[in-house]
Amino acid sequence: MTALAIALSACAIWGYLIVGRGGFWRAADRDDVARGTGEEPARWPRVVAVMPARDEASVVGESLASLLSQDYRGGPVDVIVVDDHSSDDTIAVARRTAAAMGASSHVAVLAAPALPDGWTGKLWALHQGIGHARKLPEPPEYLLLTDADIRYAHGTLKDLVARAVRDDLVLVSLMAKLRCVSVAERALIPAFVFFFQMLYPFAWVRSADRGTAAAAGGCLLVRVAALNDAGGVEGIRGELIDDCALARALKRRGRIWLGLTRRAESLRAYPTVADIGRMVIRSAYAQLRFRPLGLVAATVAMAAIYLAPPALAVFGGGASQLVAALAWAAMTLAYGPILRFYGVAPWWALALPAIAGVYVAFTWQSAWRHLRGRGGEWKGRVHPRGASRRA
Repeated sequence: MTALAIALSACAIWGYLIVGRGGFWRAADRDDVARGTGEEPARWPRVVAVMPARDEASVVGESLASLLSQDYRGGPVDVIVVDDHSSDDTIAVARRTAAAMGASSHVAVLAAPALPDGWTGKLWALHQGIGHARKLPEPPEYLLLTDADIRYAHGTLKDLVARAVRDDLVLVSLMAKLRCVSVAERALIPAFVFFFQMLYPFAWVRSADRGTAAAAGGCLLVRVAALNDAGGVEGIRGELIDDCALARALKRRGRIWLGLTRRAESLRAYPTVADIGRMVIRSAYAQLRFRPLGLVAATVAMAAIYLAPPALAVFGGGASQLVAALAWAAMTLAYGPILRFYGVAPWWALALPAIAGVYVAFTWQSAWRHLRGRGGEWKGRVHPRGASRRA
């Protein structure tokens, strides 16, 4: 293929991404859009939060406190913290936090039983918490499935439930704002969200006419009746990308919504590239369904979309150089909105080709670890190769 053909292909791809892929790059699907508009529910349903936690002593207290401080109009928020075989003081911190806030009666701290074959640790912990919630004297109508590192702003739960009831949604999910302080975070975190939106355009996720389904695992408000109809989390028990698998299962039963937010923030720090790499490597190959050909195809696609335009714009000549420069410009402009959302300097957009190369390297490392039987490794636990099933 000639340089001009490559440049034209890249330009056409970026034209499609900007015009035809749900406007993902605009970062416009956010919880602060139209928040507070419309009528409030005539009756506020009961909500219980389920929080799986594994070695989260450094963050679980702040996360739990933010939930217990919510001004939810349906009454005090009950939280079920499920310890996933932690080796630190996760349980003790959760109990101390509840006691300090005078909310011990609203917090249950459970220890997950031994992990059975075919389950991922997080889903097994969620399964225990959901089972406990179902046995409460007043079972919930909605469950807030939340990670132990998420800090919620005051009123977040109220707005989540109001959206779910007003728009008749079976799932409302917020993509918690990730920490973006270190150089590594500023370089790689906005791109992580950008690539996720490209894979799962949020406008397509909320559309009942499209099959695209996705969610962000840190914050999911789920209608219990729909979850029961979907068979609970048992049907996705081996999934590494459990949030999107759950979204697929629930979208078959009703409408779902996913958006960016500044009001739910992750407390987890990623000070180095290696820290971010561990997060991505855990599930990158699962995204490709563990297919070697998919890995090769994804690598070629990333090279054509992100690497070819700057390479030809700098080293090419004639028409190919001009067309490649146009594609690079489109790429740079498309990356701008998510950089602004994260408060990152706009010049980082020029580094997007190199950043994309880093993510390709992460994906290859993910494949290599799965081939070596070390797939899905997270906090000392390895996900068995081949155990993941699609919902």
